[in-house]
Amino acid sequence: MPMFSSFDGVKLHYETEGEGSPVVLLHGFGASTRTNWVEPGIWSALVHAGHRVIGLDARGHGESEKPHDPAFYADGAMVRDVAELFDHLALGTASVVGYSMGAGTALRFAMSDRRVRLLVLGGIGENMARRVGGQASEEWEQRSKRIAAALEADDPSTIDDPTARGFRRFADRQGADRLALAAIQRSHRFAGSAGDISMVQGPALVIAGDADVDPRPLAAQLPAGRFTVVSGDHLSAVGDPAFAAAIVEFLAEDR
Repeated sequence: MPMFSSFDGVKLHYETEGEGSPVVLLHGFGASTRTNWVEPGIWSALVHAGHRVIGLDARGHGESEKPHDPAFYADGAMVRDVAELFDHLALGTASVVGYSMGAGTALRFAMSDRRVRLLVLGGIGENMARRVGGQASEEWEQRSKRIAAALEADDPSTIDDPTARGFRRFADRQGADRLALAAIQRSHRFAGSAGDISMVQGPALVIAGDADVDPRPLAAQLPAGRFTVVSGDHLSAVGDPAFAAAIVEFLAEDR
């Protein structure tokens, strides 16, 4: 099981398959490389398209270590983990594909690291653009606290907030470490890391389900952004074959 130690000693698991131009996959909150990319068929589609596919299990997820202290997720730790993965695998450049939480990580990484060739952002929209610009709202902070409390609750029937209850159900279905996920929600993940979205240099594709966020405002803010809409909501969009097809088609433009 391939592992490496990141900048602070946390051990991270990654998987890799195929040959060709490298593509790094970053999954969503509560998910893993397997559930976000392998099971929906996106991984195999990229391998068959001639890519070296690399999936990173984020800290707190999958087969990676899962600290319960919020400090281990603070100050852009997940973005630094991606840089450490690039260093560990000696990747000169690579395309980066992220979904939801992983898309936020991918966007921040592309804003600060010139090793990103093409960028694909799934399941995020205009709100993410505001957050990377340091405009996280009080509403968002309270939402994170409610999700953390739901993940920590002994009895899920006591969870009143529907959004938080949904996150708890998803974590339970995945068999996730709920206390690690709660620590992520309670951490100051991107304190002091506000950046300029115009620093993303390469072409970028924003993808979202038709019952999820609107990808158009974020695509419009990216210097070389475009968007596409597939069927589904935030959880189901990755299962639409059009999702994988859009990524493969977009990455093929770099050949």
